[in-house]
Amino acid sequence: MEEALAEMVQTVLGRVKAEDLGVVYAHEHLIAKPPDWVVKEDDLELDSAEKAFQELKYFQMAGGKTVVEMTTKDYGRDIQTLHQVATRFSGHIIVPTGFLREYYFSPLVKDRSVNDLAEEMTKEIIQGIEGTAIKAGVIKAGSGLNHISSLEKKVFKAAARAHLKTGAPISTHTQAGTMALDQLDILMGKGVSPKSIILGHLDRRLDWNYHKKIAGSGAYLLYDQISKEKYWPDSTRIEFILRLIKEGHGSQILLSGDFGRKSYWVSYGGGPGFTYILWRFIPWLKSEGVKDGEIYRILQDNPQKAFRFSSISRK
Repeated sequence: MEEALAEMVQTVLGRVKAEDLGVVYAHEHLIAKPPDWVVKEDDLELDSAEKAFQELKYFQMAGGKTVVEMTTKDYGRDIQTLHQVATRFSGHIIVPTGFLREYYFSPLVKDRSVNDLAEEMTKEIIQGIEGTAIKAGVIKAGSGLNHISSLEKKVFKAAARAHLKTGAPISTHTQAGTMALDQLDILMGKGVSPKSIILGHLDRRLDWNYHKKIAGSGAYLLYDQISKEKYWPDSTRIEFILRLIKEGHGSQILLSGDFGRKSYWVSYGGGPGFTYILWRFIPWLKSEGVKDGEIYRILQDNPQKAFRFSSISRK
């Protein structure tokens, strides 16, 4: 077994100290090639290393340093192309092991055991992905709308087992923000600390009582649909962030844009692009009274804690 990963963060180019991450977007997509049998929309295929590098340059120009790239293999993860991007980018990229949700992963999961899936995830964290030396730095598991299927439960159980073997954080997909509490029940029921759990897409379901219950668990709340007013206006996201801070949960907030379409990227001719959060959303938060220290906590301190490996004795 390799030396302990505890308190370190694992990126495409190797391990780094958590404090070196700088400003972090906690859930993005840089290279994604969804299978044709699942996704027909060209807009969802992020296939250009050059465009990804350009968008990262804009991100860095705005003050960003680290992107957590959450494309799993069932959604078209391309680890070699991501490596090409990472070698040109002076910041950091973190990549996942695991799976998105049943709609995408059913053929890859249905005939496999929890232990088999957990061993694959563990191998991608400790040894490398798809025969490379590139190692995953986060485990992904997800569920469908208003339901967690038996196959999805299998993946969550495998994610928990891989976490307990490696200490890697778990970041989830919630379809339209649903089932976060049920995801927590599964993971915590298998021994995962809520401090190692990041619940994604929660700003797709802006129900205050729901968010308050999630916050009460101690897990991270990821607001990663910023700028997507087709779901909720950013003013409502800001209202929820302000309430979380006021009620003592500022240390659990993570931000991102989940810009998984060409039409969201400036480098592909769309927008608002990777600068939106840092150049528009953060100033908006400040105008509502959020102090610089709280901004630092949300953009840097929280993700540094969320994405570092926990101290777990691996067997």
